[in-house]
Amino acid sequence: MFRPKRSTLKSRSQVSLEREFIFRNSKKTWRGVPIIAANMDTVGTFEMATALAEEKIITAIHKHYTLEEWSAFLENSPESIYQYIAISSGTGSSDEEKIKEIISKFPKINFICIDVANGYSEHFVNFVKKVRANFPDKTIIAGNVVTGEMVEELILAGADIIKVGIGPGSVCTTRVKTGVGYPQLSAIIECADAAHGLGGHIIGDGGCKVPGDVAKAFGGGADFVMLGGMFAGHDESGGEMVEENGKKFRLFYGMSSKTAMEKHSGGVAEYRASEGKTVKVKYKGPVAETVKDILGGVRSTCTYVGASQLKELSKRTTFIRVQEQHNEVFGNE
Repeated sequence: MFRPKRSTLKSRSQVSLEREFIFRNSKKTWRGVPIIAANMDTVGTFEMATALAEEKIITAIHKHYTLEEWSAFLENSPESIYQYIAISSGTGSSDEEKIKEIISKFPKINFICIDVANGYSEHFVNFVKKVRANFPDKTIIAGNVVTGEMVEELILAGADIIKVGIGPGSVCTTRVKTGVGYPQLSAIIECADAAHGLGGHIIGDGGCKVPGDVAKAFGGGADFVMLGGMFAGHDESGGEMVEENGKKFRLFYGMSSKTAMEKHSGGVAEYRASEGKTVKVKYKGPVAETVKDILGGVRSTCTYVGASQLKELSKRTTFIRVQEQHNEVFGNE
């Protein structure tokens, strides 16, 4: 938990959550609230992007939309939307072609999110280099990794922002299926240190269940925080709506789950295991109320430690380790 400190702030209304970044490799400047809706088809929807852009929050649009769907969305959106969306991509040749198609038609898109479960492969690093060569002025997000040396390698390969987190997500089962992972807060602290030494940035991706967790990720040094489960279950979210005993739920699942692979890849390949699960998330209505709750919590954290701006939070953070008898500590720490 955060250790509170003396503060001159009278109210959380005095806290600014907007940040301005200049990215290392693209040289682009961006200003907004550094929270990102995850590139999952149950979260990273066009509807979510429209709602979150009003709060200056980014949505990583999931990679399963067609070029026609992209066209319909962008042709009916305000010019400002380009600052708050990212194209998502895997590392296949079809992914590469799709990025080229979308960006050639909509060159104002700035963010490209290259996302794989295992960011430690040579193939992934080479793909990041290729995308940087093809799009020298685009801001590249790449991940996921959890250690400082891999953060450095990806930044030097051309990425601007590194996605940090293996296994902490609420619908991720990588740690159970593979035994691979890294406690999320420790990963953020280590990876932020590595990235900032090179002028790069990181995203804390996964492990946030409540607004206090988002604040802890920022306190640990994350420049951005990516949210999946917290943005699931809303009007703007994807996922089938189901009803049980008069209560409404939306399905939410990991992108390596059996549900996602059956939907997008025709099933789980014989050589691999599903590394995600499907859960029912209570229907929460419009996402605007959840955003208000998250931002209000982070502002309140800032007043407790005396940070008038979000960028000061990590400098004013002292963590106190809480020893619990059961496994409900933040981010599976």
